[in-house]
Amino acid sequence: MQLAPRSAQPVSGRRGQAVHAQQKHGGSQLLQEPPRPVKSTGRRRGKALLRDVALKPMEKDDELLSQIASDLRSAVEATNMVQWYPGHIAKAEKNLKDQLKAVDIVLEVRDGRIPMSTRHPQIPEWIGNKPRVLLINRKDMVGELDRAAWSRFFSARGHTVQWTNGNMGDGVDRVLQQAAKVGLKINANRTARGLRPRPVRAVVIGFPNVGKSALINRLLGRRVADSAPKPGVTRSLRWARIGGDIDLLDAPGIIPMSFKDQIAAQRLAMCNDIGEASYIDSLVAAALLQTINSLPGRKQYVRKINERYKLKMEDYQEEEYVHALGDRLFNCEPERAGQRILKDFRNLALGNICLEVPQQYEHYTTV
Repeated sequence: MQLAPRSAQPVSGRRGQAVHAQQKHGGSQLLQEPPRPVKSTGRRRGKALLRDVALKPMEKDDELLSQIASDLRSAVEATNMVQWYPGHIAKAEKNLKDQLKAVDIVLEVRDGRIPMSTRHPQIPEWIGNKPRVLLINRKDMVGELDRAAWSRFFSARGHTVQWTNGNMGDGVDRVLQQAAKVGLKINANRTARGLRPRPVRAVVIGFPNVGKSALINRLLGRRVADSAPKPGVTRSLRWARIGGDIDLLDAPGIIPMSFKDQIAAQRLAMCNDIGEASYIDSLVAAALLQTINSLPGRKQYVRKINERYKLKMEDYQEEEYVHALGDRLFNCEPERAGQRILKDFRNLALGNICLEVPQQYEHYTTV
């Protein structure tokens, strides 16, 4: 297949903001405190590499694609692909830790496609011995075999797990039952001490855009929390009562301030669990394809991708594939190709794909 020559494409809108932010902040670590403007040799080198590739005469299409992929890898290695830590999260985290002292049970929501990348490593420290239920949300986006494997993984480590679909309400009744059990124990102890019973206090906690607000609306049976398919919608803590038995605290999405795991960061971007302005679509789409290629069930997913885009993944490296798709469908615009791949993954057009498998985390002692 002959590919048209690629010209340097300007990036505008939110994509342009992402590029500007990365050029401005250079090699700062993902999700740290808002980085100060620094000289960014890594980003400048990356820009120079991409500029040089765009100006090279096109001798062979395949050679050009390979060179672009190599140069992109070098640029990405020089700095981080994804950077995001909204200012409201730091304040919300402090308020949340204060409120946790009054909470009886913690409902931690995770994204079923990436149940370990949406794990906040500090939650066990914050909650101490308080009961915790893992609500693995978006069960409709994960295959049955993957759900069973992850349930075994968490149960073997002593965790109570409920698979939920906040949009449809699946699993909500079981979550309420778990909270009610904790309430019975608490009020039995209060009665023994001569105190009056009170509603059990539960908090819903988790990363941005994992579906917390949708779950809360289902738990309450009415809309009290704003819900949208983008991170950062909930920005403050608020209490709501379920009947007369449960007080529910809705917390904003929180992420670690110091989050150096760029593989996890890429997966958050793939699943739209962090802000779109924090990453470059073509790079994250290439990382998504690479992740899919590493999965045990990759053959069925690769087959769907090949059929959907009429372009064989086996013929390209992942970065090359995104550029080739951009050449074929989007007038040599790899960013549009990246956006298309990410959108199709999020809308299940590529299948019900869980990007993580338990075998990758067998060595973890706290999950």
